[in-house]
Amino acid sequence: MSDIDSKIQEIIDRESIRDLVHMYCRAADRHDHELMRELYHEDAHDDHGSFFKGKAMDFIDLLPEIQKSMGILHHNVTTHNVKLMGDNAEGETYILAFHQVLADTGNFDVLIGGRYFDEYEKRNGVWKFSSRAVDADWAYVNDPSKVNLIHPMIEGANIGTSDRNDPSYKYLNTLKRGKR
Repeated sequence: MSDIDSKIQEIIDRESIRDLVHMYCRAADRHDHELMRELYHEDAHDDHGSFFKGKAMDFIDLLPEIQKSMGILHHNVTTHNVKLMGDNAEGETYILAFHQVLADTGNFDVLIGGRYFDEYEKRNGVWKFSSRAVDADWAYVNDPSKVNLIHPMIEGANIGTSDRNDPSYKYLNTLKRGKR
C-alpha cells in the first residue's frame, strides 16, 4: 500500500470510529437499544460504574430499566483522541451528558463532564466497540430540575423525546431506529 493509500485508509478508519461514537450518543438519547446493539461487538465489555460492569450486550438488556427514570438524556462529544493500530484502536472521548432524572420526590438535573475510554476493533471491515468505560470528571446538579420546555422562547419549537416520537424520525429519512 502506498503512503497516500495508507493515509486515505487512516482517514476512513478515523471517520468510521467518529461515526460510531456519534451513533452511540443517538442510541443512548433516543433509547434505541436495537441501534446500540449494532455498535458493540457481541463479546464487548462495558463499564458504566455503579450502573453496570460486564458484557455490553447484558448492559444493553438492562437499558430499558436504567433509562426508565431518565426524562431527558443528551450526550455531546467534544475532544476525541484516537490511536489507530491496524484493525484495533484506542480512544479517549470527552463528553458533556445532561440527564433529567424523574423521581417520585421531584425531577432533578445532572450535567456530567466526563470521558469514555474505548477500545475499537474492525472486524469484517466494520469498526465497533470492543470495550467502553466511562468516567465522571465533574457533575453539576440542579435539584429541583430547572428544565422548562414551556418557556415562551421555545414556543412552537419541536421538542425532542427519547422514543419513536422524536422529531428526527419525522424529518430525517435515513436515520431510522436501529439503523446506523
